[in-house]
Amino acid sequence: QDAIKFPDLIHAVKMEADRGYPQAASAHDTFWDFIGLMPESTHMVMWAMSDRAIPRSLRMIEGFGVNTFRLINSKGEATFVKFHWRPRLGTQSTCWDEAVKIAGADPDYHRRDLFEAIDQGDFPEWEFAVQLLNQAEADALPFDILDATKLIPEEDHPLRVIGRMVLNRNPDNFFAETEQAAFLPTNIVPGLDFSEDPLLQGRLFSYQDTQLSRLGTVNFHQIPINQAKGCPFQNFQRDGHMQTQVFKGRANYEPNSLAEAGEEGGPREDPRGGFRTAAVPMEGEKVRLRAESFADHYSQARLFFRSQTEIEQAHLASALVFELSKVTLDHVRARVLANLRNVDESLAKRVADGMSVPLPKASKPAATPIDLEASPALRIVGKYPDSLKGRKVSILVADGSDAAIAAAVRKAVEDDGGAIFIVAPKIGGAKLGDGSVLPADGQLAGSPSVLFDAVAVILSEDGCAQLLKEGAAVDFLRDAFGHLKAIGHTRQAAPLLDRAGIKPDEGVIDLSAAKAGDFLPPARTRQWAREPGVRTLA
Repeated sequence: QDAIKFPDLIHAVKMEADRGYPQAASAHDTFWDFIGLMPESTHMVMWAMSDRAIPRSLRMIEGFGVNTFRLINSKGEATFVKFHWRPRLGTQSTCWDEAVKIAGADPDYHRRDLFEAIDQGDFPEWEFAVQLLNQAEADALPFDILDATKLIPEEDHPLRVIGRMVLNRNPDNFFAETEQAAFLPTNIVPGLDFSEDPLLQGRLFSYQDTQLSRLGTVNFHQIPINQAKGCPFQNFQRDGHMQTQVFKGRANYEPNSLAEAGEEGGPREDPRGGFRTAAVPMEGEKVRLRAESFADHYSQARLFFRSQTEIEQAHLASALVFELSKVTLDHVRARVLANLRNVDESLAKRVADGMSVPLPKASKPAATPIDLEASPALRIVGKYPDSLKGRKVSILVADGSDAAIAAAVRKAVEDDGGAIFIVAPKIGGAKLGDGSVLPADGQLAGSPSVLFDAVAVILSEDGCAQLLKEGAAVDFLRDAFGHLKAIGHTRQAAPLLDRAGIKPDEGVIDLSAAKAGDFLPPARTRQWAREPGVRTLA
């Protein structure tokens, strides 16, 4: 809620000052010490511990601004606006164990996934949507619209799609076009204005200051990737570090009258098409205080948790157990648990039981939490698209594999919009049963099943016997099953499934007896019913 606390948050989550670790991890004392002492962060923590924080792909991430802006129409009337990006492929996630193994198997997994999708013409796309509220609608909310720790349920104020974003090419040079990109909330277009959102007000300064430090120049907007495209603008910001434009004439100020003498007069301000500030009535004193409604730190955290499916609630509770189990200071754990009791009693109890520690007395909230209507829009499970578009299926083959079954699976998956990745013991591929050679996209040891959305294991008896000796092959199937993915297999591959401890369910398809198309429905989603049998959740 207060931008001045942002450096404290970053210091708390970074490596601890006296030991230089852990890096890139929040599961340690200082982070949770800060969180426990800053209950306003509780709603954010619900999101961070949820499945949304371990996305299947950058192409499947939903984005939205926590800050509130204003739109101003031609009559000067102001409307509050929240911006949203919705992936056309749907919001999808991974399992925690899967995410950990992906990081080890391919640290560049997300960048590679995005690059390859664009390179192959499967352009990632997002819908651009807005939530609009007038002042009366904002006043009717049970919270302050200017509080960045709150969201507006879509069921109450639906999203209006007004545009889209398509990533249709990869950078020619990653550093020049990505690392040097400078995003600032101060970069707005006519018709858009800032609100009194206190966090936004802090960001209006800090992001500009950050780019000055990061890019080392006041003229970073002249770097090609940061230049305005299609809507060039002019100003009198002349000279300074790394000035690349050559301005003509003597006048570097406005207004000036040099044009009357036939000289270059330079640009002029545009009182009609330029920036306009919303006419908002103001009264009272200017003080560094938050509105009383900002003190409600738990109602929306409760809303988020209770809006999740049972599956997602179990994942969120288990994530908290994992994180807090890494905390070594008992009082830090106890304080977080005390705060969680204000979110949901069952959640706090599950987390305490998951660590086998006593449940402390609930902390006293600054404002009594209220029960808000659940928002199904906050769920992920049950919303996966009904196709494999944007996803990847692996076919594991070895010498002697059935060429017809492999071809049928490939056709079914590709017709459904998915991509096929051939895995073989050796990168040269495998000689199939009909004598043809199927080239491999990846070697078995370097292409674990965590990199794919579903797997088909098409083996002959000899090929299966060969892979029974390969730990990578056993792990390939064991992980696919443990990560709740669909597994298609030939009957000859049954011994390998047995070695991996796989028990047939609706997501395990015998491709020797079924049509390749029968593999598609379970491949499009996760086998959530399988999860209680493969891992213990809070």
